[in-house]
Amino acid sequence: MKAAVFHGPNQPLTVESVDIDQPHDREVLVRTVASGVCHSDLHFVDGYYSFPAPAVLGHEAAGIVEETGKAVTYVKPGDHVIACLSVFCGYCEDCMSGHPNRCSNRAATQRPRDGKQRLSWNGKPMRQFADLSTYAERMLVHENALVKVTNDIPLDRAALIGCGVTTGMGAVLNTARIEPGSRVAVFGCGGVGLAAIQGARIAGARQIIAVDQFESKLALAKRLGATDSVDASNRDAVEAIKELSGGGVDYSFEAVGNKKLAEQCFESIKPGGTATVIGMIPVGQKVELDGPKFLTERKIQGTNMGSNRFRIDMPRYVDYYLQGRLNLDEMISRRGKLEDVNEAFRAMKAGEVARTVLMFE
Repeated sequence: MKAAVFHGPNQPLTVESVDIDQPHDREVLVRTVASGVCHSDLHFVDGYYSFPAPAVLGHEAAGIVEETGKAVTYVKPGDHVIACLSVFCGYCEDCMSGHPNRCSNRAATQRPRDGKQRLSWNGKPMRQFADLSTYAERMLVHENALVKVTNDIPLDRAALIGCGVTTGMGAVLNTARIEPGSRVAVFGCGGVGLAAIQGARIAGARQIIAVDQFESKLALAKRLGATDSVDASNRDAVEAIKELSGGGVDYSFEAVGNKKLAEQCFESIKPGGTATVIGMIPVGQKVELDGPKFLTERKIQGTNMGSNRFRIDMPRYVDYYLQGRLNLDEMISRRGKLEDVNEAFRAMKAGEVARTVLMFE
């Protein structure tokens, strides 16, 4: 099959022939139909996070089941599915306590390192990114990496739910659990930030302030539910948020993975407010906060994939889309082919897109 191969940081991905194995007992072979290009992959391409090469990146996709292992009971060939990197074992302490996104026994869903791997390249085993590797014509995954969805949702839209939507909306609805009538600020209006904005709208926030430095992204944020916008390229975002909200917001969200924005996220909340950092801040960087502000009961927290229980959450998000309450159509700025993956990264870094989706058919 064709796949985009990662050879190491600061190198373009190359589209090459990669071998994929047959499914073992609880594994599923999925034909990839659409894969979103997420900023998290770019962190590895740019070397802010490390990952062994060679590998196939990608972690936001939807497709159709082609073949299943003999012990698979959840899906069958022909089912439409969304893949999720929150692969869960189902029986560790985190899974059993309702936090499968924090599964502490993912090894139970992987192949042994000393055995045959799911992917190989030039006769040598290669690493599978996030237990998915979606920049490829097919995915071989554990059944607990998939959720069945109705055929009514187009698979390019469904792909966005696989990461960006679940991460952004989940941070609002599951991690922060914002209250109706809240004032909210979202730093960064890429795919994750736009999902957070829509989550805040669905949750009943009365004010949603979008912050970005690209006017086109702010305009899209307003169409998707933001009530106000701040162009951070020409004014101080914290001052602007405090002015717009009357002193600070109840909830703020950082959706980029930037140290300065995480600090501004905290500075923009009022006493008793909660700041949630969604983005992947580069390894080794420290977030510095004003200590006395903790005496005002301000809080800062992280989130992992929107604190999801994806087999519960993703069908809900699909329903929101089909009901017209979640806009996924406008979140797709461009569609391309697998060969366009490097251009998709460039456009993302330039702020030209909310999301590029790679189409495989």
